[in-house]
Amino acid sequence: MQAAIRSLCVFCGSSAGSRSQYREAAVRFGRLLGERRVTLVYGGAAVGLMGAVADAALAAGAEVIGVLPRHLATREVAHPALTRIELVDTMHERKARMAELADAFVALPGGIGTLEELFETWTWAQLGLHRKPFGLLDVEGYYAPLAAFLDRMPAEGFVRPEHRAMLLRAADGASLLEALQRYEPPVLRKWLDEGDLAPR
Repeated sequence: MQAAIRSLCVFCGSSAGSRSQYREAAVRFGRLLGERRVTLVYGGAAVGLMGAVADAALAAGAEVIGVLPRHLATREVAHPALTRIELVDTMHERKARMAELADAFVALPGGIGTLEELFETWTWAQLGLHRKPFGLLDVEGYYAPLAAFLDRMPAEGFVRPEHRAMLLRAADGASLLEALQRYEPPVLRKWLDEGDLAPR
């Protein structure tokens, strides 16, 4: 059993998406973090789902820490009312700092940047650079096609089943938080052995 999750990093869109359910889910998740007194760590913007989850967490009493590259402070519109905002020089520093501050990670619906952050976090876990849990909040089945593709990767010999199982997924925030809390990282070994490439 992992230690209690006291801080959680959220990756999500700087736009709100085309469905109202995405924003509603971000608000519910931010409120849930506040109710559970979990610090929200995120990208620091006031717009899109990023702003929605931050506003809801703040309104529910959570501390919210934003990490934002200086060159995006105007483009993504830095949130003016966070508990703390940290400005960094590069996207690499942003991800590293968010990972340092968080005990767990959740991806809400988002675009290319959200996926890039999620997959880097997953890669770091596969390589043993951290043992923190991470998962998808699958609002309205947004991530179902991605999950189906990820399920194909072990069958094709590119990902071990235990590494595929690292990425948790749930349709509601409370269930996802419970799964993150129960997460046990696998015993790591080399991600591919020669035997994995034998004909099946």
